[in-house]
Amino acid sequence: GCKFNAGRVQQVLEGALASALGTTVYSPQDSAPLAQSLTELLHSQVKVVLPPRYKLVCQVVLGQQGQQSLLVASRALWDTESDSFASATFSNASLFAVAIVHGVYFD
Repeated sequence: GCKFNAGRVQQVLEGALASALGTTVYSPQDSAPLAQSLTELLHSQVKVVLPPRYKLVCQVVLGQQGQQSLLVASRALWDTESDSFASATFSNASLFAVAIVHGVYFD
């Protein structure tokens, strides 16, 4: 119960993305505020299932659904015994979203 549970955090991310985005239509003008509000939403929802003494880094990538491909990668310098991450994706007919949350233990 005291470690970052990546599986549980992934479930929270998937549920939050599906609930928040649903049938949202991509708009270039609205994508930046939407990504910012999604990071705030994910941060608050993940914090509920997070053990004490963990700091979060939330990242959201939004894009228009089309014929393109996208690869998102990240790296971090951390303690493999206590730090971890979770990610989730969402897509509908108009947009896609990739959310990544890093949980870093603060000693």
